[in-house]
Amino acid sequence: VGAAVTGSLALLADAGHMLTDVAGVAIALAAASLALRPAAGRRTFGNHRFEVLAATINAVLLFGVGGYVLFEAIRRFDEPPAVPPLALLLFGLAGLAGNLVSLRILYPVRQSGLNVRGAFLEVLGDAFGSAAVVVAAVVIALTGWRSADIVASLLIAALILPRTWRLFRESVDVLLEAAPRDLDLAEVRRHILGLHGVLGVHDVHAWLITSGMPAVSAHVVFEEIEGASHGQLLDRLCDCLRVDFGIEHSTFQLEPATHRGHEHAAHD
Repeated sequence: VGAAVTGSLALLADAGHMLTDVAGVAIALAAASLALRPAAGRRTFGNHRFEVLAATINAVLLFGVGGYVLFEAIRRFDEPPAVPPLALLLFGLAGLAGNLVSLRILYPVRQSGLNVRGAFLEVLGDAFGSAAVVVAAVVIALTGWRSADIVASLLIAALILPRTWRLFRESVDVLLEAAPRDLDLAEVRRHILGLHGVLGVHDVHAWLITSGMPAVSAHVVFEEIEGASHGQLLDRLCDCLRVDFGIEHSTFQLEPATHRGHEHAAHD
């Protein structure tokens, strides 16, 4: 409404960003609710990936808003339209107040999941965007420089696009089952090889079921020692990943050194 009344591109950008935020938060809450459901049927890992899908949808919506704002800013730059500064200021302050309330609610749980963190970052960007609208209104009122509205809209787009790209990249990494960025697989191999009775390790895979829920699987070649049990070795392997890397979900295939069917090293 404010963008229609004032004709402000900055306000349109801020409103579009806030609208995608509302949709994003709704999607995030729905996904978080679905993720709490227990594993059943074919969904043996449960519904945790709904959170990642929600973050991906959120990122796509934000890309659309940021791209449109950039297009409109370039189109309007030569002939910036007149914008009533008082109306722009009032709408900007109203948006800023709403964003500050949302930030206060989301701040304590901002690190609880990829989709919640995405929602928090969006609202934070909204707050900066609303602040940019307020500054643009003051500049136009004091100097009459119409381009302040376009500069503010470009600033909002600059706030949206880089963090949207990071959110999108992280979400796609999870969907493609890429190894977590903070997990060094070479270190994982080194720790496993350092365990008593382990002769080799291959076919090591690491992925995220959802944000903050890493998993690892590996084939471990072991030396058959009289009196030693496979269960003891499994306990040491699981403890190694849990203590040294914080990985609770690990799966190991134990292969005695005499087994001739070890997979080729190219599968590592």
